[in-house]
This record gives sequence, C-alpha cells and structure tokens, in this order.
Amino acid sequence: MKFSCSTHDLLQALHLVSRAIGSQQALPILGNVLLEAEGRRCTVSATDLELSIITTFDARIENEGSITIPAKAILNFAQYNNDPEVLLETSEGTQLRCTSKHARTMISGEAASEYPTITAVDRLTSFSLKAEPFLQALHLVTFASAKSTLRPVLSGVSFLQEKDKLTLVATDSYRLSEYILETKGNGSAVSCIIPTKILDELRSILSASLKKPEEKEQEGEATEKKVPEIEVFLSKQQIEMHYGNVRLLSRLIDGKFPDYKQILPKETKTSVLFPTRELLLVVKRMHYFAKEMNNTLTFHCEKSQTKITTPQTQAGKDEAEVQAEATGGSNKIALSSSYLLDFLSHIDGEVVEMKVIDALHPALFTLSGNPQFLHLIMPLRLQEE
Repeated sequence: MKFSCSTHDLLQALHLVSRAIGSQQALPILGNVLLEAEGRRCTVSATDLELSIITTFDARIENEGSITIPAKAILNFAQYNNDPEVLLETSEGTQLRCTSKHARTMISGEAASEYPTITAVDRLTSFSLKAEPFLQALHLVTFASAKSTLRPVLSGVSFLQEKDKLTLVATDSYRLSEYILETKGNGSAVSCIIPTKILDELRSILSASLKKPEEKEQEGEATEKKVPEIEVFLSKQQIEMHYGNVRLLSRLIDGKFPDYKQILPKETKTSVLFPTRELLLVVKRMHYFAKEMNNTLTFHCEKSQTKITTPQTQAGKDEAEVQAEATGGSNKIALSSSYLLDFLSHIDGEVVEMKVIDALHPALFTLSGNPQFLHLIMPLRLQEE
C-alpha cells in the first residue's frame, strides 16, 4: 500500500473514527484503526464490536492495499505534523512508513486480515432525515436516557417510525423526553431501541458539521456547503447511519421499550409560563441547598408568581419568587433540582411552560414554538414546612 494525502484530511478521519475506540478494550487490536487504500480514496475504520465508525477521504494512491495500526500512534504523527502533505506506505507487510517534508516515522502494525470484520447492515427498511432537526431532537432527547445498563432498554433511545413521522423517546424512569420528526421512508413501520452511545457520537459529528456561518468563518472553513441528509438503514439487530462520507454502525438493544404513553398527563390543572433564563439561574442557585435533601425543590404556583423553596438543611435554606404567568388554580409540586438543571441547560427557548395536575402526578414541560417536543419529570414527595 502506498498513497499520499492531506495531513488535515488524515487527522480529521482519525479523530472521527477514534470515537469508536473505548478506553477499556477486551482485545488489543481494538485499539487499532484500519486503513484501506483503493481507487482514489482512503477508508479509515474503527470498532469496539458494538459501535463502528467508517469514513473516507481523497488520496493519491500509487499502490492499493490495507493495514491496521495503533490509533494513538498514527494520531500522534498526524496531530503533531505541520507539513500539509504526508506519504503513507507499508514496509515489510506490517510496518507503516509515514513521511512528510520534515518527518520520518515508522509505526508497527498488523495485517488487515487480523482486524475484526465490520459487516454492513442487511437493509430491511430505511428512511432519511434532515440533519438540523435531527440534531435538535438528539440534543433534547438523549440526555434523558439511563446512564446505567442495569435495564438495557432504558440506556437507549426508542425510535418509532410510522408513515412520515419518527418519534424519539428516552427515559430513565424518573424523567422522559419525546421529540417527533418528519421523515422520508419506504413506508414500513419501524420500532427499535438504539444505544445512546451511537446517537451521542452522531450528535457530535453533526454539531461539528453544522457550525454557524460565523463560526466557520472564524476557523477559515467554507460557509457555503450543502448539508446532506441522514440516511438510516435497519435490520432486525443492527442500525447503519450515513451522513456525507461518514458511516456509523451499531447493534440495536434487544427488548421492549416501556409503554410511556400511559404516564403522560391527560389533563392540566395549572399551567405556568416561566422565563427560561431566570428559572435556570434560580434553580442553579437553589441546587446548593436542595442537593442536601434529595434535590428537592418545591414549586408553589400562584396566579402572578411562583414561589420556589428548598427544605431546611444543615447548610441552610433558600427561597425565590419568579414572576410567571399562570392559568388555572393554585398548585404545589416538588421536583428534582438536578433533573431541572439538566433539562433547562439543554433548551434554547425564551419561555418554558410547566403543566401540573397535582403533587402526585408528573410535571410536563413544553417549549413555545416547538410543539414536537415534550419533557416530563416525576414528582418527589412534598417536604413538611
């Protein structure tokens, strides 16, 4: 194998696929990346056997071939090399010679045949999504999934696609996020649970790709670029997502997602419109005391304002009044300051609406101008005052 390429392109590809390399590897070779030179492009791949990431870039190929090499070693070479062009060629079968104007590096690798095979998904069904709305959906949904794998189905995101709608739902059983997107598909209904890890990696890739024009100008990138759609392919046990020249493959989570519709409030007694930034600031301040007592914050909802209080703790207590427009009767509910902080830090809207039935039912949060999204937080037991 022998090819030359842009150092920047090589480094970008390595950074991207390295997301699939975990810190704890059962097999040493899983700390490697696979390089394959064919035609006019170089393909770079990495896998941890659960998640695989593959990308390609343009290269001037003299001899086709492949090799697998330690990701840290090749990243080290590309990251600390100021030369714009590099030449990569195999030597003695499993050695990779990396050459540029001011650098000569030899990296020991292994034969490509030793690397685990990354099998493409048997595409039983497929649909496509617009990148920007999907990024927004991931930002507002994935954080609500369980961090523990004790209940595997809760450590993923439910995808339910029917006709031209895709519903994403994540929950850890104490909170829940739902977002509904438009899709273009083959008409087949889809119901599966996708590991949060693959969606978080895709979110990072999309965030970098969909930078605001002013951010791209600051970093010297082209601002006029057509945004590709995300293509999703599914089999019974796997998912494959394509975005531009990037492919992500993952196993699906086996199991049945909880029937969350039954806990969504069917009615509302009190509705309060909070200024998002003010509420976030108040919750941040009050969390200092609330965390001493099960993160409890009590909301006392009245017509023109809502009083928020913490329990009395050894550290002290806190109380705040937020000017908020309320409809319906007076109400009271206790919610987790930790979950509120997590939710409020993920939203951009100026106003957030909280809908409450009573102290025993979950609080439902929605955003003005975004009817596709809802967030639910289960109540805590009211503290005696």
